[in-house]
Amino acid sequence: MNYITHYPSPVGILTLCSDGEALTGLWIEGQKYFKDTVRGPALEDETPDVLAQAADWLDRYFAGGKPAPDELLLRPAGSDFRQAVWKILCTIPYGGVMTYGQIARMIAQQIGRETMSAQAVGGAVGHNPVSIIIPCHRVVGSSGSLTGYAAGVDIKRRLLEHEGLDMRRFH
Repeated sequence: MNYITHYPSPVGILTLCSDGEALTGLWIEGQKYFKDTVRGPALEDETPDVLAQAADWLDRYFAGGKPAPDELLLRPAGSDFRQAVWKILCTIPYGGVMTYGQIARMIAQQIGRETMSAQAVGGAVGHNPVSIIIPCHRVVGSSGSLTGYAAGVDIKRRLLEHEGLDMRRFH
């Protein structure tokens, strides 16, 4: 069973989803791939503890705190490759960014390959079903471009500014 709740945030209404034990989704209203990993029925009447914990995490985040992704039990649905990319995203610190190419090199090293496609990494980043908490907004193009955010570049910029990133080097 899936459980869904909504969270009003400074970047729009967030939809949070849980399987009853773990957070399985967090989407920003209007983003690409909205609720694309939700399978089966979803209840909005009940709120499992994990959804309340996620709302508390978001309260602290939007109040300027720096809660860690591992404070919550996360269970995003995705292939082993996507899981590996999302695990790397969770290591990007507040106020920091990483490029698609850097992540591709890390994944290539993990799996013993010479190279890995930055575009494949971009696909995994773009399909992250737990936005904000798994910080896909902290991934930028190698030239400093703010490309590739499922909720739009404006929201990506707002999240990075909220986290204190100096935006002068990005376009």
